[in-house]
Amino acid sequence: MSDLKIVVLWTDALVFLLLAGTLAFGFYIRRKEHLIAPWRRLAQSRAGMAALVVLALFLGIGLVDSLHFRPLVSGGGNGSERSYAVEVLSLLDVLLAPLRERKEKTYSAPLAAHLFAKETIELPDGRQIREYPRLLHGGAHLRDPATERIPDIGMRTARGVAYGGGLWLLADVLVTLTLARRRRTTFSTMHRDVWRGVTGIPWNVILITVGVLLLVAGPVFSLAAEYHVLGTDKVGQDVLYLSLKSIRTALVIGTLTTLVTLPLALLLGIMAGYFGGRTDDVIQYLYTTLNSIPGVLLIAAAVLTTQVYMDTHADMFETVSHRADFRLLFLCIILGMTSWTGLCRLLRGEALKLREMDYIQAAQAFGVRRLRIITRHILPNVMHIVLIAIVMDFSGLVLAEAVLSYVGVGVDPSMISFGTMINGARLEMAREPMVWWSLAAAFVFMFLLVLAANLFADAVRDAFDPRVRVRARTTVDDTEGTVSPALAVEGAMR
Repeated sequence: MSDLKIVVLWTDALVFLLLAGTLAFGFYIRRKEHLIAPWRRLAQSRAGMAALVVLALFLGIGLVDSLHFRPLVSGGGNGSERSYAVEVLSLLDVLLAPLRERKEKTYSAPLAAHLFAKETIELPDGRQIREYPRLLHGGAHLRDPATERIPDIGMRTARGVAYGGGLWLLADVLVTLTLARRRRTTFSTMHRDVWRGVTGIPWNVILITVGVLLLVAGPVFSLAAEYHVLGTDKVGQDVLYLSLKSIRTALVIGTLTTLVTLPLALLLGIMAGYFGGRTDDVIQYLYTTLNSIPGVLLIAAAVLTTQVYMDTHADMFETVSHRADFRLLFLCIILGMTSWTGLCRLLRGEALKLREMDYIQAAQAFGVRRLRIITRHILPNVMHIVLIAIVMDFSGLVLAEAVLSYVGVGVDPSMISFGTMINGARLEMAREPMVWWSLAAAFVFMFLLVLAANLFADAVRDAFDPRVRVRARTTVDDTEGTVSPALAVEGAMR
């Protein structure tokens, strides 16, 4: 018997199901040239690859945080009943155990050795004084923080930079060796080609992005061994740990919502555009009515109703994590139910255009069934719109979670997210002296995630949208004084 009890939350199962679907899609298109061509164009985008490296880092943290379990507390010997902890941990909690377990009394500033507020301390001679108490863990290895803290931080930062630089050199060598073996050339030739940027995939940009991340992560984790790098919050939790834990919540909101959005938008948008008539009227009436309802109020009403249901059916949830996960899943469903209308409208317009194309008219004339026309001709030709919309909506959904949690209708208060961090820090912004680091940490992490998602969305749009490519090629030809007749005809048709 294992000392762990594996826990699969609803969102865990859906996240890994989505990951499996993505891998299956990649396996399916790997030998289909017309499907893989846009992805090759995407792989040639410098901004897209740099953003993808950052997104891959966030995705890796989110996946590690999606492997949950409950440790064994007692029992298991001599036939006694096994008892597991009430708290559900993840693999990320295990990896970040020093950050999770080293709690202070209350607020402490980044890299501090003392608490942020003064306290009354009684001296051995009975006198009482007001001063900043030493932290239990942050800088506890220092005998005299006033003189030793800054040199110690500098030494650990330099050591972290050295570790990060070493790992980056190792990554550079491994990438170059792999490419050299694949192209059957020498290491020096391949290394020169990589840094001249003459490879199809911009490996120089990828290595630079990896280098920047390693040079930041090296000092952070070197300092985190003895300090609270981003400070602590009101109850003494490490803000760096909270920020890393918030990544999973943001990714779940951004990705699982699409599982709800996609079927509705695809089904109703294509039906409205292809069938037209009363079907189109009913679907237009449906999403016009839904758009007329204030979205925040609808989400607030649904979340509060769910909260009442969870309070009256507490026996349904084995642990607090199951309860918080149920609310997170329901929030994804509500966001998906209220955000499918934009994509549906886009797909309706594209389906209206496609149904008038010659090959669709020919298929109808030959008596091909409507379902086959939709699945073989309409659906593949709107997938670029779907992919672009999904990637561009991701950042909006991440920001929506932060706003909803800020107003109290987002994720469960026991769940760590950027929104709950901002909500917990907002009152401290008005105090003197200001507690700024919780809000700043949530802002920086969320900014990096959203910026990377937006840059990747732009690259996806450039790679998949045929109108962007036609405009770009026409501009180049105009600059050279000639316009390709084929491009002119194609542009006129569009």
